Amino acid sequence: MGKYSIGIDYGTLSGRAVLVDVVTGAEIASSEMAYPHAVMDEALPSGKKLGVDWALQHPQDYLDVLYHIVPDVLKQGGVAAADVIGVGVDFTSCTVLPVKKDGTPLCFLPEYADEPNAYVKLWKHHAAQDKANIITETAEKRGEKWLARYGGKISSEWVFAKIWQILDESPEVYAAMDRFIEAADWLVWQLTGKETRNSCTAGYKALWHKQEGYPSREYFAALDPRLENVVEEKLGTDILPLGSRAGGITPEIAEKTGLAAGTAVAVGNVDAHVCVPAVKISGAGKMLAIMGTSTCHMLLSEKERAVPGVCGYVEDGILPGFYGYEAGQSCVGDHFAWFVENCVPASYREEAEKEGLPIQVYLQKLAGRQKAGESGLLALDWWNGNRSILVDVDLTGVMLGMTLQTKPEEMYRALVEATAFGTRTIIENFEKHGVPVDEFYAAGGIAEKSPFMMQVYSDIIKKPIRISGSKQGPALGAAIFGAVAAGSAAGGYDSVFEAAERMGKLKDVLYTPDEEEAKTYDALYAEYEKLHDYFGRGGNDVMKTLKRIKKAHEG
Repeated sequence: MGKYSIGIDYGTLSGRAVLVDVVTGAEIASSEMAYPHAVMDEALPSGKKLGVDWALQHPQDYLDVLYHIVPDVLKQGGVAAADVIGVGVDFTSCTVLPVKKDGTPLCFLPEYADEPNAYVKLWKHHAAQDKANIITETAEKRGEKWLARYGGKISSEWVFAKIWQILDESPEVYAAMDRFIEAADWLVWQLTGKETRNSCTAGYKALWHKQEGYPSREYFAALDPRLENVVEEKLGTDILPLGSRAGGITPEIAEKTGLAAGTAVAVGNVDAHVCVPAVKISGAGKMLAIMGTSTCHMLLSEKERAVPGVCGYVEDGILPGFYGYEAGQSCVGDHFAWFVENCVPASYREEAEKEGLPIQVYLQKLAGRQKAGESGLLALDWWNGNRSILVDVDLTGVMLGMTLQTKPEEMYRALVEATAFGTRTIIENFEKHGVPVDEFYAAGGIAEKSPFMMQVYSDIIKKPIRISGSKQGPALGAAIFGAVAAGSAAGGYDSVFEAAERMGKLKDVLYTPDEEEAKTYDALYAEYEKLHDYFGRGGNDVMKTLKRIKKAHEG
């Protein structure tokens, strides 16, 4: 009988599992389930209203998904539990929640069921921006050397901004929580009965360093005296490297999932970072863009370079032996979904239905008939703020050039082009600061489903693009780490590089730049850069003024 690994990928709107043959890399079965509560960005289940820039989730959804998708892939694959040697988990990040010392989420307790700060704060929860600003400013004033590792600016999406928001707004929640933990680590805790922390989320989202640890108590006390011992009291300092075995499946989880008790479980990982071995990347200079609701850009380098505006770099943060750099765009698939939901006339939907096409595919068909620059439109891709290279969630969207003749497909294409321009900005920023980008890979739903978008990206970044061979790139990556956690003695691998070579996949497809289109896009990109710097670097703070006026109307 063969040996198998299961990768479990928790995204923004759903969770999915894939059952993988550890020898051939064949994906035997997959299963997906949407979160019943989806993203709570307007109200709690009780109806209690949330403020601007909130984005919460319910941890019960994660368990419901687990208990559905794992038994489903085992049933589909006809695989015996004893032949599953490892399980890997990845999650969106920084997605964090307050829990008791036994792992119980505070929002499960009746007294906190109506308290927003007791729920999971999703990665795109941006309501702690004021805290992030002070975290950065205080680090600058104190000359904290670690700030350069995070591009010189700390994001409101990360751990300390979110936990400080809880302390400031709901001190009773802060006092009641025994741990503040990444959802990836919490889920591994549920699987194994043992709390662990992984080096990926700790390094990229919680300011942890392999040699230096966390920032000092003095720094946290300078933020707020109540935060002086936040690491020891709420986080913990025992950090495990990627590929480590966190523990084994508990008897309780075995009963609910059909897995065998004791099956190896890898420490948690991040949905973007875990995808790198799934596309067989094993060396420096190769950028992977994981394109979904947002895009994360992963890049390996043998060099340590301070690159302003990136999300961070972490030694061994993606693969051992390399510095792993992360950048990203916080609105990509969400961008296109917003447009389809709000800006497409009924006549287009009717025509798409006649042709038997999903509305986005229909729009791409129409947009694909246009040439670069033909619409006269140019957009900025900040509908959900800017993650890199400006690191500013208060920036918003712009589209220029619209007339009474502008068509929906032209607007849609302009949004696609905007996200590609944003990726080019990230690439050029890396290269300017001594971290080369020699090759470009893409994974995720957009890369898999949209040749139109991939060609636009290739024309704009002026590089060939290779595509992941798996529809479930993060889940496959998680399965690879699950096989490493199991080890060769159990039929897995002792090295993630060996596992990636055997289990990773690339499509036999290569998108290459069209020279004429690329020339036109160079001219458009020059204008994009002007808008980027004008609105993003203080030339005109109108976006922030509008947000302040909007917030004044809250309640």
